[in-house]
Amino acid sequence: MNREVGEIPVPRRAEEPERATVEGTERARVLLVDDDERNLLAVATVLEDLGEVVLARSGEEALRHLLKGEFAVILLDVYMPGMDGYETAQIIRNRDQTKGIPIVFLSAVNKEAEHLLRGYSMGAVDYVFKPVDPVILRSKVTVFVDLFEKTKEIERKAQQEQALLDENLRANAERLRAEQELRRAEQRQSAIIQSLPMLLYLEPYDGGPRLPHFVSGDFKGITGFELEEVAEKPNVWIERLHPDDRDRTLAGMEARRRSGRSSIEYRWLCGDGNYKHFLDQAVLLKDADGRPLEFAGTLTDISEQRSLESQLVQAQKMDAIGKLTGGIAHDFNNLLAAVIGGLSLIERRAVLEEEQLRILGMTKRAAEQGTELVRRLLAFARRQNLEPHPINLRALKDAVADLLIHTLGGLVEIEWSIDEDVWDAFADQTQLELALVNLIINARDAMPAGGTVTIAAENRQAADDELPGIAAGEFVRLAVTDTGTGISPEDLEKVMEPFFTTKEVGKGSGLGLSMVYGFAKQSNGFFHIGSELGRGTTAELWLPRAPANASTTTATPPKQARRASIRKLQILLVDDHDQVRSTTAALLEDRGHRVVQAANGSDALVAMRNAGCNFDLLISDYAMPQLSGTDFLREARALCPAIPGLIITGYAQADAISDRPEGVHILLKPFTETALDAAIEEACRRAAVAL
Repeated sequence: MNREVGEIPVPRRAEEPERATVEGTERARVLLVDDDERNLLAVATVLEDLGEVVLARSGEEALRHLLKGEFAVILLDVYMPGMDGYETAQIIRNRDQTKGIPIVFLSAVNKEAEHLLRGYSMGAVDYVFKPVDPVILRSKVTVFVDLFEKTKEIERKAQQEQALLDENLRANAERLRAEQELRRAEQRQSAIIQSLPMLLYLEPYDGGPRLPHFVSGDFKGITGFELEEVAEKPNVWIERLHPDDRDRTLAGMEARRRSGRSSIEYRWLCGDGNYKHFLDQAVLLKDADGRPLEFAGTLTDISEQRSLESQLVQAQKMDAIGKLTGGIAHDFNNLLAAVIGGLSLIERRAVLEEEQLRILGMTKRAAEQGTELVRRLLAFARRQNLEPHPINLRALKDAVADLLIHTLGGLVEIEWSIDEDVWDAFADQTQLELALVNLIINARDAMPAGGTVTIAAENRQAADDELPGIAAGEFVRLAVTDTGTGISPEDLEKVMEPFFTTKEVGKGSGLGLSMVYGFAKQSNGFFHIGSELGRGTTAELWLPRAPANASTTTATPPKQARRASIRKLQILLVDDHDQVRSTTAALLEDRGHRVVQAANGSDALVAMRNAGCNFDLLISDYAMPQLSGTDFLREARALCPAIPGLIITGYAQADAISDRPEGVHILLKPFTETALDAAIEEACRRAAVAL
């Protein structure tokens, strides 16, 4: 039966007595918001003896109830038609009269960190997941009901204090009973508060050094100090505020004397030497005549929330930079393909003097260095081709030592510390060697006066959430530690961004650490840097343990093409980049092939129909507007099934072209003449085998 939802008195269960309330006071009210009538009745039945349960079927109706009175806690369903729980919570937090009411989200889904963080950022203090456990729900709601009732009782006590002095023995007996009830409530509250990262305090209204005269909760566990230690040094609170937060925090404390309430977030240096993020909220209590008495407040440790938020923001930033970098690398590959191909044509076709050949050689070397730069960008963007296989770390030690033998100089010493039972890592060995070389060279540069670089390898079992964004499992941890100058906290957040470097101009590209970061992420691993100015830096590279059935063989390099073995072909070349298409066509024609060019897939299909499938090979760029290279070859196969195909691409991202037709070979830009010959020979060989 449907009825108007409002302040519905829910019948109490006969087996449970009503919670004790102070005479002359209203029961604490709990606002329950859910669009499901069954959920409303079920939860209301669970909570009926804790206080007066007010029901609402929507966010709009909940907001109307909040205009009419106070609530101890709001139980808010996340997903509702119209205004959902997140929007409702945000509006509640934006209103002065309701922003202090605790909000507990009820949710049946989305237990991931990003959804929890969104809820906390909207002002939630806790989550309860459906189906609701009655014991857990009652325990959580009891905390806030008790806190609400205690605050109200303190206010009532201040107003009634003068009247109690004039009461007779009966009134004294009643006061004793009330005090006993309050003491029991405080005991229950204390037990709950001890398990939460929160302190309750009462603080004098008068100015002077900040020192509460009442504290409930694990004061030492949260601050690292005993309350007596703080009392002995009245200025300790101000002295331990973070320098960047001090002026703002002190201004907020002064403002609360005028407004009667405050909500301030700041960093505070705890007894263990680390800063914690605290949310300090308070309200002014007054006596019966309206004179200010004291502040009642809560101090909540929100360091973990801020840490998760920081990790999420950093991950999103690095992902965005990676996508941008990958796109730039693709464009560079197209340009370099045209440059390197054009230089090769000039070198072969023109008769040059010795000085001109020297200049041409310098230009080619510069272009090849550009190719290396693009490779590092693709490594950061996690779009390089990797060939992972089990890597024996003791053999890796010898390979890396050979690479560094002429690089480090006499002032730097390398120490290896590899556990006897260390597992094989599962990664691309070439990229791992390059990553370690980068880290070791960075360590050398951080020790201009010399020192020791320690490379340690050990087995690690990572638990859930220990490595952000990585599932729990078995990992091999490689750590490169130096005793150098260290990195400042400001620079530490930027060192993995492309082109950021702390070295002098001309002494670093800023791509070494970004390449290592991208390699780790693409290998399903993790990369972290810890540093302290003047004490050195430790770079940790976590890589997955090699599976037991993984092959230890590495991919063999492609066979070098022999120009004499390639017959002259009729080739259809498709590329939307004019310079790359023209250069590639010239290279093919220099090898005796006949080339028909097309600027897009549609024009190429028309050329095939006009030629009656009279082509020996189709060469197509991958990324083209309207019709991609794979789509073109798929439609070309439908027209002319026997013609072999070859895709050229500047993305170097095998996953993106995994849907190519069977037997189609891939050639990455920029490519050399030898690589082009080898790719043509491989494409024709695959077609012959298929026939």
